[in-house]
This record gives sequence, C-alpha cells and structure tokens, in this order.
Amino acid sequence: MELLTIFLRTVMIYFVVFVMLRIMGKREIGKLSVFDLVISIMIAEIAVFVLEDIRMPMANGMVPMITLVLIQLLMAFITLKSQRFRTLFEGRPSVLIEHGKLNREEMRKQRYNLDDLMMQLRQHKVMNVADVEFAILEPSGKLSVVEKYHPSRKPEMGPIESGRIRYAGLPVALVMDGKVQEDNLQKVGQTRFWLKSELKKKGISDFKEVFFCSVDHRGYLYVDKKDRV
Repeated sequence: MELLTIFLRTVMIYFVVFVMLRIMGKREIGKLSVFDLVISIMIAEIAVFVLEDIRMPMANGMVPMITLVLIQLLMAFITLKSQRFRTLFEGRPSVLIEHGKLNREEMRKQRYNLDDLMMQLRQHKVMNVADVEFAILEPSGKLSVVEKYHPSRKPEMGPIESGRIRYAGLPVALVMDGKVQEDNLQKVGQTRFWLKSELKKKGISDFKEVFFCSVDHRGYLYVDKKDRV
C-alpha cells in the first residue's frame, strides 16, 4: 500500500511540476537567469519533500509551489514593463571582447578566466581569439560571439545610404518600450532631436509609440511600433 501511495504521489507531482514549468513559459527552458534558477530549484526541492514524506498532505507542497509560480509570473510582468527591474533581476550583458581586444577588467569582475573563454569560443567553432570582434557574456551565462569580417567572405550588407550615421560596433537599442536610451544615443553620437526626426520619416510622432528601436553600424534604423489598444 505504501509503495502504491509513493507511485501515485510521484506521478501527480511529475504532472504538477510539468504544468507549472509550462505556465512559467519557454524562457525557463531556453535560458535561466539567476532569478529563474532560484525559482526552479525551490520548486524541485519542495517536490522532493512531498515525495520523501508520504504523511505530508499534498496541499502542503502544492501551496508553496503555486506561490512560487505566481511570484515568477508577477516578476516576469514587472520586468517586461520596467527596464530598471529587468536589469536588477536579470543583470546586464558583459562585453568580454570588444573590437578584438580582451576586456580583462570585465573578465575579472565576472570571475571569468581564459579557459572559460576559450571553451565557449570553441563551442562557437572559433579557435582563435584574433578572429573575434565581439564576445558578450549574456545574463544567462551564454557567450554570444561576433566574428571579424574577412574580405574573403561574401558581403551580407547592403549599400550604405548617404547622410546616415556610421559607427563601429554592434546594433544599439535607442528606444525600449517607449523610453529613449540616452546612454546609447551618446554612444552613436546622436541626439533626441535626430532620433525624433528619423522616426517622423517613418510616420512616428512620439517616442511612446515605439516598442523597440535600434540602429546598426551602417546607421539603419529598425523600428517596431507598439500595438494600438
């Protein structure tokens, strides 16, 4: 009888945890931030307690797990609306290689050694640091790599339009959820007036109409407008 109880509780907990992870969203599987990792570990630990002690009522395990899922959904909503909270809970990407040069200060800050760097570069099929233009450590711990351009490769970029800005670097976000990113504007050497003029050319009169806007190294703007309610 006891074995049957353990079997049934195990099956029930399996489906409960499965449904909860589905509710929490695909981002839990695709990448785990520190906050996501804490929630996932706590749910797993609670599930183990319920399975180990068959005298414990199922409700004693279900309530804390449901509470954690609700906390995660609430925080996901808040971080979706607020960049400040998003940075606080998920962190910022760290540039480890910029324009082909190792950022030793940032590597030291992230406690990221050369062996870690070389291992992740090899996973991107890059064997030589000299071939890397940018390497960015994402908040999830994954390394994003942009290789240097080689003349032997076929160009993937279209012609540069006259009168547009041009800078050396990765695409930069200029507007996020209706808010102008002042630091990034300074990085590309432009002003709010310039940005507003460029958006007007696309039929946008207010920054609040923009969900996301970025500029690449050729000066081309990508704009995604907010959905009208």
